[in-house]
Amino acid sequence: MAKNNRSGPPAGQGLASAKALTQDPHALRDTRENNLEIAIGHEVRAFRKKLGITGADLASATGISLGMLSKIENGNTSLSLTTLQSLARALGVPLTAFFRRFEAARDAVFVKAGEGVEIERRGTRAGHQYNLLGHIGNSASGVRVEPYLITLTGASDVFPAFQHDGIELIYMLEGEVKYRHGDRLYHMLPGDSLFFDADARHGPEMLVRLPIRFLSIISYPDRKTGFSDN
Repeated sequence: MAKNNRSGPPAGQGLASAKALTQDPHALRDTRENNLEIAIGHEVRAFRKKLGITGADLASATGISLGMLSKIENGNTSLSLTTLQSLARALGVPLTAFFRRFEAARDAVFVKAGEGVEIERRGTRAGHQYNLLGHIGNSASGVRVEPYLITLTGASDVFPAFQHDGIELIYMLEGEVKYRHGDRLYHMLPGDSLFFDADARHGPEMLVRLPIRFLSIISYPDRKTGFSDN
């Protein structure tokens, strides 16, 4: 089938929203990230936003001036133990919660080629090989990420539809497949990607050219440790 006859929206559709993204993927954090004041200020702001209260609300509850609270959240001042205790009481957190980011370890997982952990994932069928490429149990981001290398061979059964929390990225490495998301089919070739809300039914529907290999990266909130900044 010719490439220009692929199902789905025109190439690049939906990328216009990327202009609204503000995070620079190449930027480094403030060089003071490991500074105690910066770490505490980050936690104070995060806990305040989690409670949905304004800076003025927190200042009133603690007796700290709004200007001083701004300096605290921006890591521009040292705090006394008394001030920390006032903030902890007002935010309803233990005093130690303010120190969790200070020089916290950041995990990484390195997997050599062919050494991913082969697992039986929900919905796995004959001929569908899942290799988990890494897993970090707890991260400061509050997000869980599961990266898989998925291989579909001639022995594969009809692929079941999936539906789960989070968002997913599919990146084609080899072969050709028609991949369903909701009520649309996407004709995918090596180099193509599909990024979608995983709450809709999705999965390979037609195995056009075997073998098929693609990366599947699933991310979802860590309900045990994550929090929202909204």
